[in-house]
Amino acid sequence: MHIIRHYLLREIKGPFFLSLLVSTMILAAGHIIQVADLIINKGVSALYIFNLFLMLMPWLLTFTIPISMLSATLLSFGRLGSDNEIIALKASGVSLYKIAAPAIIVSLIVSLFCVPLNDRILPESGYRARKLIKEIGIRNPLALLEPGVFIKGFKNYVIFVYSIKGNKMKNIRIYQPQDNKSTRTIVAEKGEVIVNPEEGTIRLKLQNGSADEALPHDPDNFYKLIFETYYMTLNLKEALKFEEIEKKPREMNIAEIKEEIRRLEKDNISATPLYIEMHNKLALAFSSFVFVLIGIPIALRTHRREKSINFGLTMLLFIIYWAIMLGGVACSIRQIVPPWAGIWMANAVLAFVGVILFFKFARR
Repeated sequence: MHIIRHYLLREIKGPFFLSLLVSTMILAAGHIIQVADLIINKGVSALYIFNLFLMLMPWLLTFTIPISMLSATLLSFGRLGSDNEIIALKASGVSLYKIAAPAIIVSLIVSLFCVPLNDRILPESGYRARKLIKEIGIRNPLALLEPGVFIKGFKNYVIFVYSIKGNKMKNIRIYQPQDNKSTRTIVAEKGEVIVNPEEGTIRLKLQNGSADEALPHDPDNFYKLIFETYYMTLNLKEALKFEEIEKKPREMNIAEIKEEIRRLEKDNISATPLYIEMHNKLALAFSSFVFVLIGIPIALRTHRREKSINFGLTMLLFIIYWAIMLGGVACSIRQIVPPWAGIWMANAVLAFVGVILFFKFARR
């Protein structure tokens, strides 16, 4: 059994590192071209590009490690199945559980390695990369409004925008915490950023939403104002004095996210995006384990050794995984399901299907 275990691990090792190299280079190429274009236009030296590339590597590995684990599983077990080696091992009295055990154990080890990668290394490197971009001059008024981060640079306001393209925004939340009073909230379906550099202000044109407005006779209480268009002005000069760059949820570790959740909920601000990010770090870490669980029975059922077909299956399964996860994120944002259920949905579905297929194949 010792020889068989080493043989199976050797079969997995080669495809894993090859897939890791290729997938990382593919993802890095598209990303680094965009970043390099911005840096070159600013006349920054190649040293900055190299440093920025190193800081982006953990983010790439978050995706390429699970992809590589899945690809290695499909390639190695597909070849073993096509060459009838699995049948030979089972005929010799070696159960499928023992055959698959080395791959499952390795995937679990890889997943445990990805936990600190996603929780510690990735947030820190991502935060440093964004600070580096700020330092080399890619900072403008619109850059103050970044998607997916609680922006606290504007006095008396906390702003969260789910999507920003150019000066167009979608799904906007603006909170105005007040001492010993209820937090004022403005919600808008979409909006537009209008920069007034002469006046040193940013004007937000919000559309299709609602705003809490103080009652004239009772300023401590609010009434709900439904609007088609709503304008509010933010002081740009005060925001630019805010030197500390706020961390996005994906740039926080789990301990920082929990602390931020506590502060936001104290001000009655919804922390759903933070809950989503916290569970996302762990769910992605254990996706390698899930991919091996579903990859082994699929590889044995298809028993194809062609690399192109197995790479195609890898992409198909990864797309299915992300489709389920994005659906879970959407349900979490709309509060249809709790954030933990929405984020872990993809892992649960693929693991369940993989276990069922594996047991069916093992009984043959």
